[in-house]
Amino acid sequence: MSDFATSLAPDAAAAVQGWLAGLKSERRMSAKTLEAYGRDLGQFACFMADHLGAAPSNRDLAALTVSDFRAFMARRRMEGVESRTLARQLSSLRSFYRHAEKRGLFRNPALSALRSPKLPHAVPKPLSPEKARAVARADALAGAETPRWILARDEAVLTLLYACGLRISEALSLTVNEVEQPTLTIIGKGSKTRLVPLLPAARDAVALYRKLCPFPLQRGEPMFRGLKGGPLNARNIQLLIARLRGALGLPETATPHALRHSFATHLLANGADLRVIQELLGHASLSTTQVYTEVNRAHLLAQYRKAHPRA
Repeated sequence: MSDFATSLAPDAAAAVQGWLAGLKSERRMSAKTLEAYGRDLGQFACFMADHLGAAPSNRDLAALTVSDFRAFMARRRMEGVESRTLARQLSSLRSFYRHAEKRGLFRNPALSALRSPKLPHAVPKPLSPEKARAVARADALAGAETPRWILARDEAVLTLLYACGLRISEALSLTVNEVEQPTLTIIGKGSKTRLVPLLPAARDAVALYRKLCPFPLQRGEPMFRGLKGGPLNARNIQLLIARLRGALGLPETATPHALRHSFATHLLANGADLRVIQELLGHASLSTTQVYTEVNRAHLLAQYRKAHPRA
């Protein structure tokens, strides 16, 4: 956010701050999303200050042409930014300009003439049920020097990702009293609340961790702890998965989020209703969940080509 102070005139910087405040209060965007949007506008402001020769004001932002916006996008592309990031930055700019127009600050129709970069069609890459269970067990790295409570903690976290379809941030934000319930109440993206059953495998893994954890686990406090007793950091789990990839011979696509993909894909393959999966994942739109039907279709076609004599 500090880039605005030097890269934008005071009135434009105030407009950006008002936009971000609105996203937080009205749209209830997460801190990480707000950080990404703020970074997008900061990069745009830095480029325009150099492009125009001075920190742009609201009047300057209103006068930008299609060529000016395209120059920014071209610079970002030259810097190696991928299409998905470019598309998000363009979306950030459009959101900011809509905010400015609604507040009567300024408007610029040039943005409507810009097309978003074409994005590659990405299909989630889940693990097989066997590989997902092997990752969730987290015992491939067990050694005499590793405390038992750490092994139990890692297994509990990874089991929650796979058995409950949680995001890593959702699993690590669980408190002690929340995991005592038969159903988890998860507040996900956009503050959307969903209920997720705590399956027996996950309940058992959490119970073992609680039994072995050397730190007091009080109600209302973070469930998962680091080596010194503080809240467990997501980076610890990301590094754990990276090590498990090597130990289990898994591809680079095997990440903590791949366990969430595996949760959805395996439910669908076993006959779960798409609407139920949508609710369990906390997707706002069914179209987001429907991508897993493509994963299942791709698997079926692969098996057909492998097994059918006329394939």
